[in-house]
Amino acid sequence: MTRTGEDHRAAGAGAGPWWWARWRSAVLDGSLALVSAVECGAEGVPFARDAGVPPAVGIVFGALAGSVLLIRRRWPIAVVLVAIAVTPAQMGFLMGIVGLYTLAACELPRRIIGALAGMSFLGTMIVTFVRVRQDMARGDFSLGDWFVPFAAVTTSLGLTAPPLLLGLYVGARRRLMESLRERADSLERELQLLAERAEERAEWARNEERTRIAREMHDVVAHRVSLMVVHAAALQAVARKDPEKAVRNAALVGDMGRQALTELREMLGVLRSGDEQKQRRRERASASVPLVAVGVAAAAAASRAAGEPGGAEGPCLAELEELVGQSAAAGMVVDLSVEGETRSYGPEIEQTAYRVVQEALTNVHKHAAGAKTYVRLAHRGAEIAMQVENEPPPEPSSASSARLPSGGNGLLGMKERVVALGGVFVSGPTEAGGFRVSAVIPAA
Repeated sequence: MTRTGEDHRAAGAGAGPWWWARWRSAVLDGSLALVSAVECGAEGVPFARDAGVPPAVGIVFGALAGSVLLIRRRWPIAVVLVAIAVTPAQMGFLMGIVGLYTLAACELPRRIIGALAGMSFLGTMIVTFVRVRQDMARGDFSLGDWFVPFAAVTTSLGLTAPPLLLGLYVGARRRLMESLRERADSLERELQLLAERAEERAEWARNEERTRIAREMHDVVAHRVSLMVVHAAALQAVARKDPEKAVRNAALVGDMGRQALTELREMLGVLRSGDEQKQRRRERASASVPLVAVGVAAAAAASRAAGEPGGAEGPCLAELEELVGQSAAAGMVVDLSVEGETRSYGPEIEQTAYRVVQEALTNVHKHAAGAKTYVRLAHRGAEIAMQVENEPPPEPSSASSARLPSGGNGLLGMKERVVALGGVFVSGPTEAGGFRVSAVIPAA
């Protein structure tokens, strides 16, 4: 017999003896087999008398036939066949009822269940028809000929239909419950996979925001600190030769240092406020503030810190001249050229274009101090292009005279910014020995 979902689940919980899934099932089948053996043994006495054999033979035969119920879960077809075989002896009524119920409840093909149920129905009807007709012939009944087929059909239906229908119902219910359990397990597995994927996406988002915050801090602070180091190196060189120029350089270093500190404090203040908001929201609703919000706030603070005091949208292309002037004040020869009709773009586009030029100039200060640099900005119909190209440094040692450290993240940060807006970023050395940074950003 193919076990139902309930038996499978019970088998997983604890195994019973032999083919039983649980000890309770074994005790139930043993009890039914015992009752059936007693019934068939008692019914074997009149069968032995009618057959002309000793009563002991009838009792043993009936007991053996009734004990077949012990294997009803393993071989329900055998139980039904034995019940059909002993039907002419008028024994095994309990065995037939329980066997039909077990047969209908198991996962056998419907054609087999229907064929065995039909055989049981016909066998019971024929035996009942013959017995009632014999009783009427002996004069035990005098109800008319119509009673014989009526009694045969009614008895057959009473012994066949109820266990068959009940077994079909119980089997269908078990299969339905098993299907629901399988669906629940499948949904649980899917939910677990979704939770794992959500955790992976959250971890990815956290890493992305950490990278974004690091990039913003690098863009905001690194440029001014690089200029401070360049001015400090120039101050050291001219301190004794030109005191007035040394004083001006010292003032520039102080101004840029104060600006860098202001920008850094604003950014750290935003991050701290984001942490405080996160703690308050946890206390109110047991929910954390996403790191995305902190990253956006940090980016906004970085943009505000790099722009004018009143500019809430951060740096823009109109400030490129001031940016170039700061590099020129540090001793760099910078040539700025703008092509096309000047117009305004979205805040993200202008900030990205500004940051690309800013980081490219910072790299020139670090790696090619004293080299002439060309900054080109082109306003096109559907895009904006920028290019920063420097010539080779006049002296090989000048590139490292200020000893500016390099984290190696500048070009990567520029590329990430441009690609995030759907643009193209290219950087690399030129044939003349300089370096070129080019970017094209869609205007929309």
